[in-house]
Amino acid sequence: MASRTDSKLVQALVGAGVLMLGVALAAGAISIPAAAGYGGVGPNFLPWVVAVVLAACGVLMVREALTGGFRELEEPSGAATGWWPGLVWVSAGMLANAALITTIGFILSCALCYLLAVQGMRRASGQAAPSAPRTLLVDAATGLLIAAPVFWTFTQFLAINLPGLTNTGWI
Repeated sequence: MASRTDSKLVQALVGAGVLMLGVALAAGAISIPAAAGYGGVGPNFLPWVVAVVLAACGVLMVREALTGGFRELEEPSGAATGWWPGLVWVSAGMLANAALITTIGFILSCALCYLLAVQGMRRASGQAAPSAPRTLLVDAATGLLIAAPVFWTFTQFLAINLPGLTNTGWI
C-alpha cells in the first residue's frame, strides 16, 4: 500500500497532467481561425471552452491534492494488475475497426469493434467466455443498434461523410 504522501504526489501529478493537457489544447486552439459563423461563434470556440475547463479542472485537482489529497477516496476495486488478454481483445476490436472501416463501412466495422471489446470486458470481469452463439448474436446486434444511428446522424443530418457499405448513405 502506498503511503499517504506518495498518494498525494500521484494525485498532484495527475492534476498537473490535466492542466498541461488544457494548456496544450489552448496552444492548438490558437491556430484555429476565429471568424464568427452563423451562430456568432467561430470554429475555435469549442476548443477554447474545452481548454479552459480542462485547465480549471487541473488547477482544482492540484489544489485538492496539495491541501490534503482527494478526500473520502474509496479503495480501488478489482485486481492489483491489469488483465492483458482483455487488453488484447479491446485492442483487436479497435485495430479491426481502423483496418476495415473503408472496406465494410462504418456500421459493420464499429459493430465488430463493439463485439470484440465486449468479449474482452466480459473476460476481464471474470465472466466465462460465451459458449452460446446467442450471446455473440446479441452483442453483434447491440453493436449494430449503436453504430447505425450514429452513422445516420452524421451522414444524413450533419452531412459528414463516413465510409458506408453502399453509396446510398443509409448503410
